[in-house]
Amino acid sequence: MKPLLEKSILITGAGRGIGKRLALGFAQAGARIGLLARSQAELDMAKLEIEQANGNALRIRADVRDLEQMMAAVDRMRVVFGGVDALVCAAGVQGPIGPLLSSKPKAWNEVVETNLFGVVNACRAALPGMIERRAGKIIAIAGPGAGHSRPNFSASAASKAAVVRFVECLAEEVRDDNVQVNAMSPGGSYTHMTDEILSAGEDRAGPKEFERAQQVRIDGGEPPEKQIQLALFLAAERSNHISGKLIHVNDDWKRYERENMRSEMFTLRRVQKI
Repeated sequence: MKPLLEKSILITGAGRGIGKRLALGFAQAGARIGLLARSQAELDMAKLEIEQANGNALRIRADVRDLEQMMAAVDRMRVVFGGVDALVCAAGVQGPIGPLLSSKPKAWNEVVETNLFGVVNACRAALPGMIERRAGKIIAIAGPGAGHSRPNFSASAASKAAVVRFVECLAEEVRDDNVQVNAMSPGGSYTHMTDEILSAGEDRAGPKEFERAQQVRIDGGEPPEKQIQLALFLAAERSNHISGKLIHVNDDWKRYERENMRSEMFTLRRVQKI
């Protein structure tokens, strides 16, 4: 059984890393995939892998920082696949590694432009069609730093935390339009960002981050199946009662497949009454 048969999924950052991993998983579940990335070579490879597995994929070369390009991408999805049933915002950069004062302001700002404004642009482009159809799913990949501090990675952490709060706000704005918006934390995965940390070294990344990157290089991090399983759930109708949440792959999310979460659960609100 393919739970997302004939559903159209637009995935930003789909050329590599988590984005590509989820694209392959969604395609295996029967979805038609819009692969969006800046690298044509990576798009070609991702499309080839999906088609070799009998999937259906469309290559869209675009930069999430450019709203006009994102609007054009969504329009192309409409022409080819009939629209966007679900949007997965996986495009992201890690940015400068090291103390704030040693990082270049331009590099720091570029992280926010990609990680935060890129998500905002993708949502601006995809939401009108979802609201018109009164159905839609948006999944933003949060990543490290969204729920806890991450010294020496301040640009990435700040941008990811901002994405989560944006998700919480947007979810309330479109709740009555039957559009669900959630953030997903995929856990550690071996990607080019892992190599960036290892190349930066322990002095700049910090001992905890460096040790974690070494471990992920050895064991690969979280199994792809866990990440794909959560993403499929958040993109399916069976999660219509869940919106505005930050859910980690290791959270006990399956217990909420058939019941509502309390309003304060899986959010950035950490202060609790005693």
